[in-house]
Amino acid sequence: MTARPAGHGAPSAPPPPAAMPSSPDVARLRLLIARLYRQMAQASGDDLNLTFAQLSALARIEEHGPLRLGELAAHEQVAAPSLTRTVGPLAAAGLIRKEPDPSDGRSWLVSIAPAGADVLIRIRRERSELLARRMSRLTPEQSRTLRAALPVLERLLTEPED
Repeated sequence: MTARPAGHGAPSAPPPPAAMPSSPDVARLRLLIARLYRQMAQASGDDLNLTFAQLSALARIEEHGPLRLGELAAHEQVAAPSLTRTVGPLAAAGLIRKEPDPSDGRSWLVSIAPAGADVLIRIRRERSELLARRMSRLTPEQSRTLRAALPVLERLLTEPED
């Protein structure tokens, strides 16, 4: 049997973690994301004046509904009482339906109403149009850089909290 040279065929160690980003870089990214979100929200012309929490709940209901309020609270990572205050106006505006849970009369199921689906379609279209217009004005090199950054930004969304 021949001995392998040290390090040959051994599992490689994970790369060292990146250095902590500078405070100015963190602040710049935070402000950039907040401002871009605010501009997209303004571009969607949401005449219903839905809050971020309401839009998020509406999208989750569309994605996972019908579901119990407790399940929706878990998806939204909020307490059930605060979620109840969030979905009340959505039901009052006819964007969601609230019906008794047939398997447990003490619980409610929420599902998206056609008007709610229409609102989400319109908001997504208007926000995508804003981004598409702005992206179309980038240079080819800037477009490549932005596309290359997308997986990194997606990773920020999925990175667990410490």
